[in-house]
Amino acid sequence: MTSPTITVGPLYRQDAEACAQLEKLLFPGDDPWSARMFRDELAVGHFYLAARDGTRLAGYGGLALIAGPPHAETEIHTIGVHPDYQRQGIGRRLLAGLLARADELSAVVFLEVRTDNEPALALYEDTGFERLGLRRNYYRPSGADAFTMRRPARQP
Repeated sequence: MTSPTITVGPLYRQDAEACAQLEKLLFPGDDPWSARMFRDELAVGHFYLAARDGTRLAGYGGLALIAGPPHAETEIHTIGVHPDYQRQGIGRRLLAGLLARADELSAVVFLEVRTDNEPALALYEDTGFERLGLRRNYYRPSGADAFTMRRPARQP
């Protein structure tokens, strides 16, 4: 159950450093995103959400528009939740916000997820994603594999 103090809203440029620190914590064996990468994502207009416990960043998620209407496609670039806040439904809330934005565009949604990330796989499959294929050695430098997943477009 999510803590009642958690709010989900826009991610701001000033959150970039906190996101980068959380990336280092969550993805130590891979190539975590830098603060600049988060700022760049926001600068080009990608849709990002933050989960906050007061002023503390508890998690983040981002969605990119890949192709516009009439056959809109989006891609979830990232979702991360601080270990102190995992298993409280925050990742699900972030995903719901990203999917709501995709649904506003009637967009297909794509993502990649580590093949060994069972909680994320269960969440994605529970929200209508299907596995399309396998990308070997997708994550660097760990060499971990990823599933490519897709959720069909839905009307808002």
